[in-house]
Amino acid sequence: MIDTASVRAQFPALRREVAGSQAVYLDGPGGTQVPRSVIDAMAGVLERGVSNLSPRFDAGVLAIQTTADARAAVADFFGAASPNEIVFGQNMTSLTFAVSRALANTWQPGDEIIVTALDHDANRTPWVMAAEDRGVSVKVVPFDTTIFDIHLASIRRALTDRTRLIAVTHASNAVGTIVDVGAVTELAHSVGALSYVDAVHFAPHGPIDVQQIDCDFLVASAYKFFGPHTGCLFGKAQHLQSLTAYKVRPAPADGPGKWETGTQSFESLAGVTAAVDYLAGLGEGPDRRSQLVSAMQRIREYEMALSRRFLDGIEDMEHITLYGIPDVADRAPTFAIDVDGVSASAVASRLGERGVFVWDGHYYAVGVMEALGRIDSGGLVRIGFTHYTTPDEIDRLLTELRTFG
Repeated sequence: MIDTASVRAQFPALRREVAGSQAVYLDGPGGTQVPRSVIDAMAGVLERGVSNLSPRFDAGVLAIQTTADARAAVADFFGAASPNEIVFGQNMTSLTFAVSRALANTWQPGDEIIVTALDHDANRTPWVMAAEDRGVSVKVVPFDTTIFDIHLASIRRALTDRTRLIAVTHASNAVGTIVDVGAVTELAHSVGALSYVDAVHFAPHGPIDVQQIDCDFLVASAYKFFGPHTGCLFGKAQHLQSLTAYKVRPAPADGPGKWETGTQSFESLAGVTAAVDYLAGLGEGPDRRSQLVSAMQRIREYEMALSRRFLDGIEDMEHITLYGIPDVADRAPTFAIDVDGVSASAVASRLGERGVFVWDGHYYAVGVMEALGRIDSGGLVRIGFTHYTTPDEIDRLLTELRTFG
């Protein structure tokens, strides 16, 4: 069980008030709030004093230890075999650009890659740009608007012995659909291709196990799982070692360090560790990995209950259209809706004035909005729940949505 009172007490931002009422943060898909332990960890590094990586003096040793602690924490969060399979960067996008360029250097004209169109614009991803640089063809597996998902059969049909990569989203930040990334990875490996999993949206909503998925790479952003703005990449050790990274000559030649351009934000890395430890504290088990699995399963169950409450609540609202699957077992607690006769921006603004925070527009899921025919009309309203969302907040949202009818 998730003790929401205990959870919420750890998040200072949740005390915000708007127009005399407590704010309701339903914008988690765009970034979550952070617990006090993350704030204290980040401030603590700065207050104590940290220097660049050096074994010669205390402040440099702190930088080394902070980095090592963060690698170990994210390795546990992802279920990686070793902390040396974890790379940090400014954000998920910069890490993906780095890996895409490195992998592209192994491709030859006539090779193919497959990208899925479930979230970001599949026509202008780092993968597509890298393929263009190398003269490699790109096959886009379309987003099916009737099921709000991609078909594994479509991926299977796109595979050939020239396929070198499948890039896939774990969960849609637009319509909430969860993809069977293990099955996608199996398809990739069946023809000798690699799999790259974007788990940015899935990470705060369920357990990740890169060894079970068997993906070659997986990436997430800590600010989506209650930490600071830091990108976190898992890469199988053999890939991180064998691929040529774009780096300056003095940078490490081996391990994850060769992928980390320049000095990392040590205060942010301390916050990443604290975020993982916070999540582990919500679970049970003899070690951090087992605690994290337990915690994320509890979070998943709790959020599914919130999702059912929301979906049941809008069922009789004829002015609300849901764009997404109704089965909570196959989706994240993220919902794209249209309010009849009211633009998405107007809905978000009106809710925001009343202290209910939601997103509007395309949320970078340009391909999805194009497929739904919503890109020119301003997109949709996006509502997202996390484990610090309460049933009362769901009811408050439903009350506000009824006023549009």
